[in-house]
Amino acid sequence: MKEEVKRQLLASDAYAEEDVSVAARLARGERVALIEVENLTKKFGDLVVLDDITEKVEQGEKVAIIGPSGSGKSTFLRCLNVLEDPTSGAVYFEGANLVDKKVDINLHRRRMGMVFQQFNLFNNMNVLKNITLAPVHIGLHDLRKTKAKNALLRFTNLFRSAANKKTLLPVQTSAKKIREDAKQNALRLLARIGLADKANVYPSTLSGGQRQRIAIVRALAMNPKVMLFDEPTSALDPEMVGEVLELIKELADEGMTMVIVTHEMGFAREVATRVLFMDGGKIQEQGTPQQIFGDPQNERLKDFLSKVL
Repeated sequence: MKEEVKRQLLASDAYAEEDVSVAARLARGERVALIEVENLTKKFGDLVVLDDITEKVEQGEKVAIIGPSGSGKSTFLRCLNVLEDPTSGAVYFEGANLVDKKVDINLHRRRMGMVFQQFNLFNNMNVLKNITLAPVHIGLHDLRKTKAKNALLRFTNLFRSAANKKTLLPVQTSAKKIREDAKQNALRLLARIGLADKANVYPSTLSGGQRQRIAIVRALAMNPKVMLFDEPTSALDPEMVGEVLELIKELADEGMTMVIVTHEMGFAREVATRVLFMDGGKIQEQGTPQQIFGDPQNERLKDFLSKVL
């Protein structure tokens, strides 16, 4: 990691500058690693769940993680946005080490969508409220922060000469507009998945497949740079799996960067650009779907595939 990039990202006000830097590197045809992990280790007591993993996910990749239960797949995924604190090692997102206590983890999580096995929707809120809650909260927070900075600037400008007065930060929105924009975006996303008529109903009245698609839409409402899926179909009845996988395929076709923990081997073969096989807390083998499913080299992978295919 370049020290200058790391230094810029430690300050929340520099985050937009880094985004421009990443865009510039992409425009030059450079491959950009959105996520990098270095020597990632996770222990629960004496149990080593992740054992010194070094890996990266580049812009536009669709990475499927497969392996037997207890191999560390979900723990690895949760460490990528530090929902699970690593015991040691580093997790970089666009150059910022999310494990560093000086880094504003919540600022970076805005750009990392997460979809869980159990939907995690708020049952006391209707579908529309579930989707708009985070965008509205963050939008209002940023608006208050800008207004507070401007209030401070106005005060300090009283003691500056006319030539040295600081320009106030532009305020291009309002609380009303933030709420309305979030609502319209939510309705647009619901229409996309064919659930526009469910905006005002509560999650408990929906099928598992509908709830999971809404959970995906909720993550998309934050306009993430990468989507993390933790076995998104494992809690669904078999007939509901297809509608969720179809939505994820659509996102993949549109170029969304993804990391997906899945037991759906056919889905991993069709959608992934790269497949990681985990066992014993390590990445035992990785490659294209054609390599992993057509010509596996690792004996444990061969044994695993013989049982699941």
